[in-house]
Amino acid sequence: MTIRVLLADDQALLRYTFRILIDSADDLEVVGEASDGAEAVDLAGKLRPDIVLMDIRMPGTDGLAATTAICADPDLSAVRILILTTFETDEYVARALRAGASGFLGKDVTADALLDGIRTISTGDSLLSPTATKLLVGRFLGTPEPTSDEDLPDQINSLTAREREMTILAARGMSNTEIADSLVLSPLTVRTHIQRAMHKLHARDRAQLVVTAYQSGLVHPGPSRN
Repeated sequence: MTIRVLLADDQALLRYTFRILIDSADDLEVVGEASDGAEAVDLAGKLRPDIVLMDIRMPGTDGLAATTAICADPDLSAVRILILTTFETDEYVARALRAGASGFLGKDVTADALLDGIRTISTGDSLLSPTATKLLVGRFLGTPEPTSDEDLPDQINSLTAREREMTILAARGMSNTEIADSLVLSPLTVRTHIQRAMHKLHARDRAQLVVTAYQSGLVHPGPSRN
């Protein structure tokens, strides 16, 4: 099955480069290009891509606003957002993840890493490496924005002990394989528990599971173990 990609970047040359690269893969296809966030939202509604490769800094409607609009639209719930930026310095990445983005890559990413990243996001997994997760939590998610979701503690309490344990490990940046090795379980068992936790917490994907884990207080920034 071909993964359909929408490009959103104000730099025409960069879009052209990404298009050539993505279209060179047998399982990927660029279905549209947007030069700003407003156009990205419009094309996402018309084209229903699997992935939007979103630049976060664009004139007019930026990638953050576009991500928020796309992820808030129930009709676009299947669309995944992959942010392109330099996460070491861009605090807006954390806000994009809160809004519903599934992960991020630096603009200096290698060709193979970009293609693999698109494939990873399309499966419902996230692009949150342990290093990136630690950085985001320490600088941005550690001081979460106030939430009006009064039901969130009840949702956390609905997790089984095993689901809670795996959510905590995922929030620390561990992959399914790493969690499986740590708990002496099969990766399939881990994936099943992670998916159940995502369903109970209404998380679009693994990235949102991580954000929810910190914002709810299930996991706290710092070296302490939960």
